[in-house]
Amino acid sequence: MIQINSRAARPVALFAISLAIASCGQQGGHGGMGGGMPPTPVAVQEIQPHTVAVQFEYPAQTAGSREAEVRARVSGILLKRNYEEGATVREGQSLFTLDSAPYEAAVARAEADVSSAEAKLNNASRNFKRMKPLFDAKAASQKDLDDATSGQEVAAADLKSATARLADARRDLAYTKVESPITGVTSRSLKSEGTLIAGPQDLLTTVSQVDPIWVNFGLSEGEQAALKRDAAAGKLILPKDGRFDVSIRFEDGREYSRSGRLVFTDIRVNAQTGTSDARAEIANPGGDVHPGQFVRISLKGATRPNAITVPQRAVQEGPQGKVVYLFTKENKAEPRPVVLGDWTGADWIVLNGLAPGDKVITDGLMKVMMMPGAPLVVGDPNAPPPGAPGGAPGKDGAPPPKDAKK
Repeated sequence: MIQINSRAARPVALFAISLAIASCGQQGGHGGMGGGMPPTPVAVQEIQPHTVAVQFEYPAQTAGSREAEVRARVSGILLKRNYEEGATVREGQSLFTLDSAPYEAAVARAEADVSSAEAKLNNASRNFKRMKPLFDAKAASQKDLDDATSGQEVAAADLKSATARLADARRDLAYTKVESPITGVTSRSLKSEGTLIAGPQDLLTTVSQVDPIWVNFGLSEGEQAALKRDAAAGKLILPKDGRFDVSIRFEDGREYSRSGRLVFTDIRVNAQTGTSDARAEIANPGGDVHPGQFVRISLKGATRPNAITVPQRAVQEGPQGKVVYLFTKENKAEPRPVVLGDWTGADWIVLNGLAPGDKVITDGLMKVMMMPGAPLVVGDPNAPPPGAPGGAPGKDGAPPPKDAKK
């Protein structure tokens, strides 16, 4: 075992203690507060009411401004698809072709029936023309004239019926070419060639008109009541006739380059969701927005006069809700509960809790919350401390930063 001579070690320990005391004295000399901690610098914003533009954001889903289901009006075998799936088609463009042979035969039969009816009408007309002079000469009875008249009328009616059947046959033949009811973008084909199409009950495809595009969303009953209440109290100014300007943002955060307007708000409230249906319309000439997309819609055009706002970074989560910290006359921080409204840019609108003239701490809050009750000073909380490289000159004669004002 190694033994240490206590008499030899005692001077070394005393010397170390002396150095520690001297070091503490030097650090205390730099504090400037009687040897205590220097005040914590914080950034402060004084509350001044002003008019701000507000916007309301909701989840929404896009839809084509016209959605058409393409169905065959007659039954038959599907022979051909005449369009490229997902392509833009024009109104009246042929999309599918059904087997037309049975309908061509029906047209031929109807044409023959018309020809027969025309021949019978011509014969009945000739009989009437012969009978009329004979009746006038009292060479024929009244019954003979009535029979001739009736024969002519029946033949004319048969011709009309045959003509109507011919029109039906020709229409059914035309329906074997299934055309697009609108101009728009097609979806995939739901039936392939060789399939027996039963008629209108079989959906073949859909066509969506995407310019303009519709954006559908819901307004909750509570939100609508709050807007009306604030508008009646003069706390909120809504655009005339409720015609909000709208913009949409995609799921990846991108904002669509074109804006639109609110065109419809339903007065009925859905009993299941508690919302009223609303719709906006946005130009979409390039087809960048597709039907069925989930987006975020923003309604713009409303303003709040005499609004109190604070930066979002100044708002903290407290045990009882949202709080901000005020810079008091005693140069300390005081927590203040607040009631928040909508966002406006990078700020929160404060509905309750703050008054004009209050000074809200916006930066340096981490140190304030870590050292409650510590003295504060208005300054740049991100600036280097005095004496540090790049900071203000200290008592030891450290040089000022190169960009310091002269």
